Amino acid sequence: MGELRSKAGHTEAIRTEGRVCVVVNTRSRRGRHRYSEAIAMLRAEGFEPISLFPVDDPKRLRDTLEAALEAKPDLLVVGGGDGTLSAAVKHVAHRDVALGVLPLGTTNNFARSLGIPLDLQGAIRVFRIGKVADIDLGVAGGREFANLASFGVSVEVAGKVRPGLKRVLGRAAYPLTALTILPGHQPFRAFLTVDGRRHELLTHQLNIANGRFHGGWQVAKDISIDNGRLVAYQLGSGKRLRLLLETLIRATTGRWRSLAGGPFVMGREMHLETDPPMTADVDGEVRLMTPITIRTVPNGLRVMVPADFVDS
Repeated sequence: MGELRSKAGHTEAIRTEGRVCVVVNTRSRRGRHRYSEAIAMLRAEGFEPISLFPVDDPKRLRDTLEAALEAKPDLLVVGGGDGTLSAAVKHVAHRDVALGVLPLGTTNNFARSLGIPLDLQGAIRVFRIGKVADIDLGVAGGREFANLASFGVSVEVAGKVRPGLKRVLGRAAYPLTALTILPGHQPFRAFLTVDGRRHELLTHQLNIANGRFHGGWQVAKDISIDNGRLVAYQLGSGKRLRLLLETLIRATTGRWRSLAGGPFVMGREMHLETDPPMTADVDGEVRLMTPITIRTVPNGLRVMVPADFVDS
């Protein structure tokens, strides 16, 4: 979509010219209550948004994002959860505009992978003192995504977790909901082809990650959203008890610990088949089915990140 300016020049334009548009999902966990506060904080940092778009109907989000981009901002600030930010990624990808993240959701996996502070003031401060970086995008079945494609029990959890429970408990609502589903969940067989090698496993849960966070917790320290590779890993193997233990550990301690063992599989492109065929949860959207091919697009998205973010 045209030639991109240098990242240093883009950063300087944001700091000096301040062409900022703001889109906030006011249906997100904190969006409705923090919208006015976020605008006040932006102005306190010296930004006067050229347009403001509070969105209270998710069906209007895509059209609203396009309307905001028509103003040709240097920085498109988007507030909401991972689903909202994933929708924004599809619109900002490959354009000469940087995405600014306001983490207003429950798990905020995308913000965590970028090292963005989860408090509102800290996140907005990044727009003033941070920098523009380009990061990888994932592509699942032709659909671009920011963070994660998952298969198995988490897809059922996403469909059954109660909004009220998310508001009260935050990210702990997901593992607690999983505990109610796991006793009756059946494992599935997955066949993953990466770099010409076929891997077979029996599991209750398989994730293919672009970022390093899932459910608000870090998966592994060596996963990066900017290394040109995806990482596939399973939870709980085929044993329900093992996955129950992992879920309990995460729910009670907030720490990641894999009891299933075995290596993570890394690669630029992965082809997944499952028996039986399964739906995929791609950054909160459950639309695609296996078999599916998932790949990375290096440096496909510009984002505003903290100054110490390692831009590969």
